[in-house]
Amino acid sequence: MYYVTPSEGEVFKRFSPDLQKRNLELRDQRTKDYEVFLGQLKEYSKSDKPIWTAAAEAQAKAREELQLKETQEKALQQKMREEMRAAQAQGR
Repeated sequence: MYYVTPSEGEVFKRFSPDLQKRNLELRDQRTKDYEVFLGQLKEYSKSDKPIWTAAAEAQAKAREELQLKETQEKALQQKMREEMRAAQAQGR
């Protein structure tokens, strides 16, 4: 079975030139994503809780932070609109 299975290099050489180019372009992003994933797993494993529980809590926390950020941005946009309307009203 070992002799039948091609190596990674042989498989890569069989790709079309477009696929080879795309694979090389995305390789750095894939390695970065994998490193981030491993870092998250290491953080989750430091907890006494099971990894899936720690991951779910981290996702919930990230969602809450995103919602808070969106709320703050909307409030800032609303404030800017009100200031612009006030400036327009004074200019007339």
